[in-house]
Amino acid sequence: KGFGLGMLAGMLAGLLEGAIAGLGLVDYEPGNFLSALNTAFIGAALPEELVKLWMLWVLTRRNPWFDEWMDGVVYAVSIGMGFAAIENVGYVFNFADEWQNVALMRGITAVPAHFAFAVIMGFFFSLVHIGGRHTRRDSVMVLVAPVLAHGAYDGILMASETVPEPVSAVLSLLFIGLLIWLVRVCRRYIRTLRA
Repeated sequence: KGFGLGMLAGMLAGLLEGAIAGLGLVDYEPGNFLSALNTAFIGAALPEELVKLWMLWVLTRRNPWFDEWMDGVVYAVSIGMGFAAIENVGYVFNFADEWQNVALMRGITAVPAHFAFAVIMGFFFSLVHIGGRHTRRDSVMVLVAPVLAHGAYDGILMASETVPEPVSAVLSLLFIGLLIWLVRVCRRYIRTLRA
């Protein structure tokens, strides 16, 4: 059910992103560094994570089995993987002439990234849902933390296409550092919930 809701979230996010582009708030082919960051955060991370959070709420709002700390992470990850699946199918079809490279690169970067964004969201969602361990800050971080992580991920990738090659090489190193940091954050959050 979560995986299916994640696929639905992917389609809804596409509609929301189209509306954002239609309003002229972002340029999905950014020409400079700041435009790339705006597109990453406002045009991709915010609508995608917002819709995934909505689907997480739909999945868990009357769910009697959501009674353990790890459940929020499990439900969020199932939604995140459904989202990644439908998004990646879309990318493969959009780049049909080089679909193998697109599928490989998205498989080793985008799928784990959506997993990490979901772990972050699920961590804070569990803290808030189950209670006893959360603060007001956690309620805000349910959405803000995955948006920041997702925006940083997309921002680095989009910005690297708008800058000179030496700067793009530095951004590539920063991207690898971000992926390593995401793995560490996910491990820490999971250990915290299991304790």
